[in-house]
Amino acid sequence: MLLGSGVVLAGGAVAVAVTVWPGGDTRTAGGSRPSQESSSVSAAKGSPTPSPSPSRSYALSQKPRTVPAVRQHQAARGPGWRPSDGARVVVRNGALADEGRLTAGELGLLYAGDTRPREGDVELALTGSGKSASEAYTLTVKDRRVRIAAPAEAGVFYGTRTLKQTVRGGGTAPEGVINDEPAKPERGFMLDIARKHFTAGWIEDRVRELGDLKYNQLGLHFSDDQGFRIESSSHPEVVSDQHLTKAQVRKIVALARSRHIEVVPEIDSPGHLGAVIAGNPQLQLVNAQGVAARGAVDISKPAAAKTVDELLNEYAGLFPGARWHVGADEYRALMVSNPEASYPQLAAAARAKYGAGATVADLATGWLNDRAAVMRGHDRTVRAWNDGFFRGGRVQADKRIQVAYWTGKEIGARQPVEYLSAGRQVVNYNDEYLYYVLGEPNQFFYPTGQRIYESWTPRVLRGTTAVPAQYDKQILGGVFAVWCDLANRQTEAQVAAGVRMPLRALSQKLWDPAKPTLSWTQFRALAAKVS
Repeated sequence: MLLGSGVVLAGGAVAVAVTVWPGGDTRTAGGSRPSQESSSVSAAKGSPTPSPSPSRSYALSQKPRTVPAVRQHQAARGPGWRPSDGARVVVRNGALADEGRLTAGELGLLYAGDTRPREGDVELALTGSGKSASEAYTLTVKDRRVRIAAPAEAGVFYGTRTLKQTVRGGGTAPEGVINDEPAKPERGFMLDIARKHFTAGWIEDRVRELGDLKYNQLGLHFSDDQGFRIESSSHPEVVSDQHLTKAQVRKIVALARSRHIEVVPEIDSPGHLGAVIAGNPQLQLVNAQGVAARGAVDISKPAAAKTVDELLNEYAGLFPGARWHVGADEYRALMVSNPEASYPQLAAAARAKYGAGATVADLATGWLNDRAAVMRGHDRTVRAWNDGFFRGGRVQADKRIQVAYWTGKEIGARQPVEYLSAGRQVVNYNDEYLYYVLGEPNQFFYPTGQRIYESWTPRVLRGTTAVPAQYDKQILGGVFAVWCDLANRQTEAQVAAGVRMPLRALSQKLWDPAKPTLSWTQFRALAAKVS
């Protein structure tokens, strides 16, 4: 017997093809059947198409194949579920209306709102208050219905993504119960829109893609030496000609929220501020010989902190998420052999603020802590790049600041275990696997999905070596990052194509900690079919 083969139409709707039920009953794509009418005759449009009762002839169901893979599936015998004429999506809580409407549109079903389910329907339900941090869900296919239930809205949404992929892959959701949840709480994609302008529509397309792959973060690095790409009212002089308006950003944020994706902004400082300096040249850091340090502000000047804090406070209202990235990497004053001799004004400011023996690194750490305090005032959890943390010294980085670990190439590089053993939480941005740098400068190479899929895990924070398993819970997740150092080397379409399989591979490795059961060839074929 053939159960529910189908095709996905434009916009994600599913058309059901010819299906042979037990006993030879045949249906066409529209739900009708040839001459012999029986209890399975098509109902009028607007009511579900009745189906034959389950029989003992059904084989035990198989675990559905999706990207990322579901964690657990309890097999059962039965016909499964497929979209049919008159079938609906119903919600048992008004908070799920967005998920319900989206799923109905994608599967070609009717949206019926808050009402009791009937045969053929998809039911979405909350099993808790909806405010839980859990991302777990249960998807049950039984009695020719689907029920997706979870403690919170995010879990229900992820269940609908599983259903969408399952139908896209084979037309029929198999009988049984899926219990699923991610291994890591932070699963992200970061986009450098400062060096290269990306259109709002392109970013929105990535949000939809990320949602279907069960990512929950989109990072926007929107300020750097080459550009400042979001409209500003506090400092309009820093904004690049090509930029996103605040209205466009609000639309992106709203779309992301509907997919349970948090937008994580980054204004990097005190380095990577070339666009801000272009509009405020008095903030430029210069060395003892009067040579400017590219992209670096002089952190001994109160005006530098004032300007950056005004920008942070302005954009806190635009990005309402719980997390904020403050950068702190590659400050030019700390990339020379003797910072105190090269930048005596910084050394003097450090001693004045923190006492005799304080260094430029202490002053930079104080800057990091001060920017983190600004964002904690907006109830944000703060992260910073690992090369913005320094060992020793009179001033230590606030313990609450998360480490975005990307490199071991900086001067005085520290192993990830040094941060982990100090009790810090870490997010994995490993540049060996997760950095897609346009033009491949500085010995960067475009990462492949296969390499991520076959040899990376969240514990591989630096290079190719994993940290001990005892630190696994401190590693919150991972982020795939697109950097646009040579901005014109790829178009938007080329970037989208280049990151397609790496994003799918990373979603698998962040969702399920077990070794994948599919080979890379099988996984790639599956991804082409369902996502």
